[in-house]
Amino acid sequence: MTTAGNIRVLLSDDHPIVRSGVRDLLSLSERIEVIGEAGNGQEALEKAVTLRPDVLLMDMEMPGLNGVEVARRLAGQGTDVRILALSAYDSIQFINGILELGAYGYLTKEEMPDRIIQAVEGVALGEKGWLSDRIRAKHDAWRETQKQSQTTAARLSKREKQVLTLIAEGLDNPSISEQLFISLGTVKNHVTNIYNKLGLRSRAEAVTWAWENNLVERN
Repeated sequence: MTTAGNIRVLLSDDHPIVRSGVRDLLSLSERIEVIGEAGNGQEALEKAVTLRPDVLLMDMEMPGLNGVEVARRLAGQGTDVRILALSAYDSIQFINGILELGAYGYLTKEEMPDRIIQAVEGVALGEKGWLSDRIRAKHDAWRETQKQSQTTAARLSKREKQVLTLIAEGLDNPSISEQLFISLGTVKNHVTNIYNKLGLRSRAEAVTWAWENNLVERN
């Protein structure tokens, strides 16, 4: 894709002033050429397909389609554009979503200008892992939490996981008893064990835990 001295970049951000500033910044590198701009997610998607840039430098929160959805649709179309997020948003949902879809990095807009240029040049060469310190810290903390949650979840029995899943789906104890063909007293014992093992204090906390740890399938 990339030839020496010619890194073709598509710049996507819904704020014209931001795009102008980033374009001026990238012009400091003789290797980078901004071949197009997009002001919303749909435009970014269409231009990424038609212009086939080496790097899509993209904000995460845009009108129409956010950055994660743009990345998902590009992946579904089999395009080989390399995505580098440049965003003011540090939502863990954005961070995880875009990285899981194969993005090469995630920088915040407060990053030093030289770092942004280096990241674009590195991504064009196929280098992954370009993360701002704040983004890396947040992502690492999330991964550690996930590991701890998985370890904790492993302590639940098969039946306890079934009960917790039904709690998260909104069933009360009598309904769980009926669905699993077990006594109401047994359901209450399972609920108590779940609370103790997971360090929970209420049904609301149990529901939140189940959703955060993917015990309930999201639509």
